[in-house]
Amino acid sequence: MVRELVDLHIHVGGAVAPHILWAIAHQQGFKLPTKNYFDFVELITARPDKVSGLDDYLKIMHTWTEKIQSSPLAIERSVYEVIGKEYRGSRVTQMELRFNPMKRNLNSELDLDHIIQAALRGMDRAVLEYGVKVGIIFCMAREFDEKLNAIILDKAIRYRHRGVIGIDLAGTEKNALELSEPLVKQYEDLYAHARDNGLKTTVHTGETAGTGVEGIMAVVGRLKPHRIGHGIRAWRDPAAMKVLRERDIVLEVCPTSNLHTHAVEGIDEMREILRTFWEHRVKFTINTDGPYLLDTDMRREIELVEDNGILTSHQVDQTLAWARTYSFIPRG
Repeated sequence: MVRELVDLHIHVGGAVAPHILWAIAHQQGFKLPTKNYFDFVELITARPDKVSGLDDYLKIMHTWTEKIQSSPLAIERSVYEVIGKEYRGSRVTQMELRFNPMKRNLNSELDLDHIIQAALRGMDRAVLEYGVKVGIIFCMAREFDEKLNAIILDKAIRYRHRGVIGIDLAGTEKNALELSEPLVKQYEDLYAHARDNGLKTTVHTGETAGTGVEGIMAVVGRLKPHRIGHGIRAWRDPAAMKVLRERDIVLEVCPTSNLHTHAVEGIDEMREILRTFWEHRVKFTINTDGPYLLDTDMRREIELVEDNGILTSHQVDQTLAWARTYSFIPRG
């Protein structure tokens, strides 16, 4: 029996096939640094040997893939293509896509509502064709000021009945203790406002190698998210895992992404991390993060954890059950 998979952590910026991005770039007259398609594929693929860390990975997205997707036409096709490929290639029947709409309007040259409505049209078309369940999460950015992030949140609230299901806070944690600084007040207010208006919440934290659990603990204590993006640094701290378990916060684990960005040293450490979470009853899901940027898909993520003895088949099935239960997509 073929599993029906669930992917709760997919960035549109890293999930569109190179040939689609290539076509969109040419259609819009986007100036590329190469005229050779295969060089272009190399340009937008984050292999471990060319990525030294998360910053290098994000640079590829911010410099190329997100810019190519920066128009109503481009984001509509991008969302549509991601959903179709996830379903056709891996039988993913439920998925949550995330992106920052403000990084698709060319520094306010384009109207933000046009970008958002185009993304929703792409989602609607794919849902109609494939019969899958899809929701969109808007990413706020750590590098944005409070005003810009507040605009993103306001748009998420406005479109919450059209398929926008939650918010995220993304970007490199330059300072693991950043959420203990006065800056935290803006995030606290934004997340409280999101919850008050019926949005689900997640936060990127505990992903970067070399950071401790301070960021995770601050996020849990102050922002009170429903889920955490990555959060793998919690595995070394029993107190952090206890808090995650008691507050029923689910981790969105992305194995290939963590391996390619060197957030995890290798398969052996990934095995130890997930086994530790399992033993401490910390709930987690398996996700792709950026399928094409990382040259992966959900089927390969499952094969990675099963074939390398990281998780048993029973444990994989449990992570999929958790994904369905803790998905932000309304049931029914």
